[in-house]
Amino acid sequence: MSTNFTEVSIQKVKDYWNARPCNIRHSTAEIETEEYFNQVEARKYFVEPHIPMFAEFEKWRGKKVLEIGCGIGTDTMNFARSGADVTAVDISVESVRIAKKRAEVFGLSDRIEFYEANAENLSDFIPARKYDLVYSFGVIHHSPNPEKIVEQVRANFVHPDSRLKLMVYYRNSWKVLWMLLQEKGRFWKLDDIIAKHSEAQTGCPITYSYTKNSVKSLIGSGFEVENIFVDHIFPYEIPKYVKYGYEKEWYFRHLPPSVFRALEKRLGWHLCLTAKVV
Repeated sequence: MSTNFTEVSIQKVKDYWNARPCNIRHSTAEIETEEYFNQVEARKYFVEPHIPMFAEFEKWRGKKVLEIGCGIGTDTMNFARSGADVTAVDISVESVRIAKKRAEVFGLSDRIEFYEANAENLSDFIPARKYDLVYSFGVIHHSPNPEKIVEQVRANFVHPDSRLKLMVYYRNSWKVLWMLLQEKGRFWKLDDIIAKHSEAQTGCPITYSYTKNSVKSLIGSGFEVENIFVDHIFPYEIPKYVKYGYEKEWYFRHLPPSVFRALEKRLGWHLCLTAKVV
């Protein structure tokens, strides 16, 4: 049975991400210092090395980039460092505050405009303009109506040569299997189980998951898919990882790297899509 997340209030989503912005605990250094932000970035891309490959930061030099769901700004900074003009939005005022501070620390404030915004009504918050890239990594599946975000993008923020890069969670993944095992196989509660376990802080109010076909349906008409792939299995023992240790679970420890990569490409948690406007 599918859960109807459309009835969840956007305020509940905002409160969740204000309480613990994504990746906020990726460093033990003093928060909001250069050392802190460098450690956050290093840890994020160590665990998720496919992100720079997917984002193609250097490709967008001199281009206009709209990032929907910037969080505390790891990818945001790399678009800006690479020479893009970035508009970064997030529903969490705390995330936006930290991301703004991060831009100040690295001297990138002149390349980034920040907005606190509900992306389902994005044109109510930011000026309607055309972007070369609309990028959203692991975000819109946490909104009550993700299709409204795509509609906003299609109607207001792209031109005929624009690209959309979107990461959403993959329903047929190793992580979903792991979640089911944690919850004694209660597959009839799968949507609620995925929401509960999808993030580092349990109890996320909304988490949709997608197959390759359903994410194509999500973006709908007006976009042509250029590339779609899955990646990322988290292999580390969580109790040690939260203390900044990197020991793999026993069932991954002795897998050859080539076998683990093959598994990630088939059962990864991240479903990554690149589409062009048609």
